[in-house]
Amino acid sequence: MTIRNLDHALRPHSLAIIGASAGAGSVGNKLTENILAGGFAGEIYLVNPHQAKIGRKRCFADIAALPEAPELAVIATPPSTVPALIAALGAKGTRAVVVITAGLSPELKQAALDAARPYCLRIIGPNCLGLAVPGIGLHANFGLTRPSPGRLAFLSQSGALVTGILDWAAARGIGFSYVVSMGDMADVDVGDLLDFLAADIATGSILLYLETIPAARKFMSAARSAARAKPVIVIKSGRYKESARAAATHTGALAGSDAAVGAAFRRAGLVRVDELEELFAAAETLTCLKPVQDNELLIVTNGGGAGVLAVDDLMRSGGRLAPLAETVLAKLDTVLPANWSRANPVDIIGDASPERYQAALDAVLADCQADAILVMNCPTALASSSDAAQAVIDAIARAPRPERLPPILTNWLGEEAASGGRRKFREASIPTYESPTDAVKGFFYLWQYTKAQEALMRAPPRETERTHVAEEAARAIMRTAAAEGRSLLSEPEAKAVLSAYGIRTVATRVAASPEEVEQIAATLLEQTPSVVVKILSDDISHKSEVGGVRLGLRSPQDARHAALRMRERAAELRPEARIKGCTVQPMIMRPNAHELLIGVYEDRLFGPMILFGAGGTATEIIRDTAVALPPLDAELARDLMEQTRIFKLLEGYRDQPPADLSAITDTLVRLSQLVVDCPAVRELDINPLLADDMEVIALDARIRIEPSDVETQGPNPRLAIRPYPNQWETWVATDNGYRIFIRPIRPADEHLYGAFVEKLSPEDIRFRFLAPRKEFAHKFIARFTQIDYARAMAFVALDKEQKELLGVARLAADPDYSVGEYAIIVRSDLKGTGIGWALMRHLIAYAEKEGLRELVGDVLASNQPMLEMCRALGFQTSPDPEDRSICKVRLKLPAGLKEAASLKAAP
Repeated sequence: MTIRNLDHALRPHSLAIIGASAGAGSVGNKLTENILAGGFAGEIYLVNPHQAKIGRKRCFADIAALPEAPELAVIATPPSTVPALIAALGAKGTRAVVVITAGLSPELKQAALDAARPYCLRIIGPNCLGLAVPGIGLHANFGLTRPSPGRLAFLSQSGALVTGILDWAAARGIGFSYVVSMGDMADVDVGDLLDFLAADIATGSILLYLETIPAARKFMSAARSAARAKPVIVIKSGRYKESARAAATHTGALAGSDAAVGAAFRRAGLVRVDELEELFAAAETLTCLKPVQDNELLIVTNGGGAGVLAVDDLMRSGGRLAPLAETVLAKLDTVLPANWSRANPVDIIGDASPERYQAALDAVLADCQADAILVMNCPTALASSSDAAQAVIDAIARAPRPERLPPILTNWLGEEAASGGRRKFREASIPTYESPTDAVKGFFYLWQYTKAQEALMRAPPRETERTHVAEEAARAIMRTAAAEGRSLLSEPEAKAVLSAYGIRTVATRVAASPEEVEQIAATLLEQTPSVVVKILSDDISHKSEVGGVRLGLRSPQDARHAALRMRERAAELRPEARIKGCTVQPMIMRPNAHELLIGVYEDRLFGPMILFGAGGTATEIIRDTAVALPPLDAELARDLMEQTRIFKLLEGYRDQPPADLSAITDTLVRLSQLVVDCPAVRELDINPLLADDMEVIALDARIRIEPSDVETQGPNPRLAIRPYPNQWETWVATDNGYRIFIRPIRPADEHLYGAFVEKLSPEDIRFRFLAPRKEFAHKFIARFTQIDYARAMAFVALDKEQKELLGVARLAADPDYSVGEYAIIVRSDLKGTGIGWALMRHLIAYAEKEGLRELVGDVLASNQPMLEMCRALGFQTSPDPEDRSICKVRLKLPAGLKEAASLKAAP
């Protein structure tokens, strides 16, 4: 990911139009007209070898003739000319180009990238509409509409869609900070632009229209970063297009690519909408209103029928009606007619005047416990809808404690009668909608955003015991299969892999012949009432489809007969299948247990995905599944489960006790760890996973591997989210002999901060944060513990028992991933123990391994101990020219620390 030189594209001071034209109807002509008429204050150069002037503007014959290097160039010339033009612009000193031209072959695209690379020249496009930065009058596109300035940024992969959206937005007075048509994204992609916009103070919300996602890990990292800073609303086309390849497992067949996209957007904290109209409705709502705390809505309306429609939409979306406090009821009784509803929705009756609207809202706002308020109006001949809107605005303006007001949304029904009221609401920055459905959706955008932010910030349950798994045991099983040229593990092998990761499975034995089936069954039946016999073949993925599963066999003879019959049946239906024999296992009798499906499949965009849902032989028919991106912790696993219908059954109902939800969660987390550790796993089914209040056990399992990846060490490089880097865990003996455990920070470490902060002196807090702090709220600490390992790192130093936090060193890389800013703090009572030195050496080693070129930091000039350590570690120090109380420190990497030799592993 990189934002290098993007400022030249999005905040240029000069630009050149390569292919400027006076020919009416040409792309070059429309592009030139839009740029010249847009009000851009910087220098504009026109390049066209065939024209001396366009209007009053001089044309230059070529790039070399330009008097200076334009910061941005816009190219609208034939495809074959583009690479040479980019090379000439790079040599001239230009650092950003928008390539409007369509029809570049893969070879020409690569040639353009090769031409840009020596100059770090950034390319937006090709095959795009262009871009607009209304705040500086830059309209470098050939669209019909010039957008007005605003705080929305719009990124689109479809150029044609941009023109329609801009026209739609102009009619509604919606403005933009940036509009970028990304085109083919040969260089600059959505991840780069999200990184740029995340830090842009002129942008309040980001809108995305996506057709594909070119680099999943890069996108996820940038999207999570942007979503922490501001609302990101996305619509992705093609959600019903079948794009999943044929798979050997139920899991791969069930999960389409859109399910993976939805899971990725949830994990990144994005708000997803389904329709283009919703894109701006969501943006307007999230820009104007603060997030809600819960999903309880209060409705005030002059039309009972309209209120009922809103309630229907609210219930359908999973929301709740807010209760009315007794104090509010009493106040409403004094200002409303006797036949008012005395309930939520608050029906103030069809003849409601503006004065009644204001009185009702005064009563509601004086003591409102709802998460949000929806005010509705149905036009009547008895009162002006526009005046009613003004009454609502006035009531809000004079409400007591305005900072504590809940978000207020409005729905003025109708067209002509409602237009004046809607205009007033927009002028007052109060979201307004044309229908009850849209208004309720607006409320749920707030709720969806709140949940997304909570997911980004929450801390998972504290780990009570570190899980140790036998990664090498699992790899050895896969290695055997790969050596035999197999990609599909046998059922016993698959169960052995699961057992290595602590997932309980039913004991399974292999029989090569029906006679051996009979012998094994006889032994098992001494301990269990019945057995299960299954066909064993690498060529038969779904055993039940060939009659290859027999349950509840109560005698050895029945087991032998079943084995004979299923071999005959398999020979009839699958004559090409190689039959290895049968498996025999005890029949697990759990009459009230639920059959679940959990598994792993490979998504073409986001790599490995974990699936959970209803299992059994009818799983494809029931189609009750949800997916999530690994890695999972307990909270994320629980979220995955809650997205399915079967979760309601798992919680218990009537006389049925709840299933062991913690055991199911643990199974999902262990499966996630298997995916992280073993890149060879491509598909995995556990179906059924039997779950009740007593236990959770895998009855059947199937795993497909990629043999060439068996020796590839984890963490899995195909994961869209970089997992916890356990290879950076180490025991260390400091120079002073203090034994500590250093590891990367985890979200669950939030609980360690309370005791840690209590043992920090006010001076040390000031040194670390460059300002005094008295309290550290959950949201503040969450930003420290919940990091994206793809762009940041924090190492914690823990005591021998790993229960106390002793110190933290952290690094935040720039979007180019070339420079990292560091910070460190050690408990005040542990200074002089060498913990700070150990953490800094570990951090420097990590930065070097990651390929960063430089570590930088800001240190208070009065913090002499830190400055002395920096100098000893090789940092260059210099005073901040803008603030003499700050000292800038800088370390070129690799540092080649000689001191690292003293950092040894503790016994």
